Amino acid sequence: MSLTETYSRVRVCKNVSDRFPIRNGLKQRDALPPMLFSFALEYAIRRVQVNQDGLKLNGTHRLLAYADDVNILGGSIRILKENAEALVAATRQIGLEVSADKTKYMVMSRDQNAGRIHSVRIDNNTFERVEGFKYLGTSLTNQNSIAEEIKSRLKLGNACYHSAQNLLSSRLLPKNIKIKIYRTIIFPVVLYGCETWSLTLREERKLRVFENMVLRRIFGPRRDEVTGE
Repeated sequence: MSLTETYSRVRVCKNVSDRFPIRNGLKQRDALPPMLFSFALEYAIRRVQVNQDGLKLNGTHRLLAYADDVNILGGSIRILKENAEALVAATRQIGLEVSADKTKYMVMSRDQNAGRIHSVRIDNNTFERVEGFKYLGTSLTNQNSIAEEIKSRLKLGNACYHSAQNLLSSRLLPKNIKIKIYRTIIFPVVLYGCETWSLTLREERKLRVFENMVLRRIFGPRRDEVTGE
């Protein structure tokens, strides 16, 4: 979203600036106080009354929002459109606009033929249907499969491992320090968001192979007690 065609003020301690126009749009990462955009979006979201037929989380109907990453939930495309229209109406009143290029929608269902519509149109904007997207760094798919997410996590973990492998193989550092490096730098990257994973034996094996690779770098090769190889 972007904040356009509106006026704002900036407060620093007890000093308040004069009103100034926002003509070219204000996004979350702009130099002008980034909190200004977040406050405006949060104000709009708090005013939204989502349809009571929407998806329930912990007994309540919710919009998932973190900064400008907003996830609208609904039990059907009709409910999704109604909730999206409610958000668009609430944000328009304070000068916020939805970025149609960055807004997608996805249908998650066991029925492969569910939601065959290829796009959703809301307020003269057409939103593309996708089979997967990232939300807060986590890969979500329409099949609710975590295989792609684990693949992505292992790729990031490998990059982190290769950046620290000189430390893990150094003879100047004791093994307990190397274990701490692994647990504080590499381990959290691989297991980010793992609380929501439902693992199969295949995924467990992939994670175990990665961990064994790191442990071999720390402890060296494992020797056979009988042959010494």
